[in-house]
Amino acid sequence: MRVHALVAALGLLVIISACAADGPVTPTPTASGTSTSGTPAATPAEELTITADNGSGAVSRWQLTCNPPGGTHPDPARACQVLETVGDSALPPVPKGTMCTQVYGGPETATITGTWRGRQINSQFSRTNGCEISRWNALTGVLPAR
Repeated sequence: MRVHALVAALGLLVIISACAADGPVTPTPTASGTSTSGTPAATPAEELTITADNGSGAVSRWQLTCNPPGGTHPDPARACQVLETVGDSALPPVPKGTMCTQVYGGPETATITGTWRGRQINSQFSRTNGCEISRWNALTGVLPAR
């Protein structure tokens, strides 16, 4: 069991290191930070659709909004907090050429699509290797726990 935890932790470190080189996912600000009327610009909507397949035919689909948390997600407050904490590193795909442990974590798959921090998101998730398992585990609370 300790070996699996170590492998998952190492995979997450690889993802975080690789993603840090590309910089965080941040919205592009407006030139003035205000709308044409001179009032502060509105925060971009944060609306995501999460679809999770447990690999046995059971598919869950939720809507999630943040700022304020809401939607049909079972725990929108926790999901938004998880995204705030690890979204920049866990939402982007594993960079091409990243070495990942060849550990199979299960048949589960998921997608997260929509808008987060002003950016379009279309992320695919699986548990097919150490890097993907680490991404999934980092987003537990947004994605179902194993």
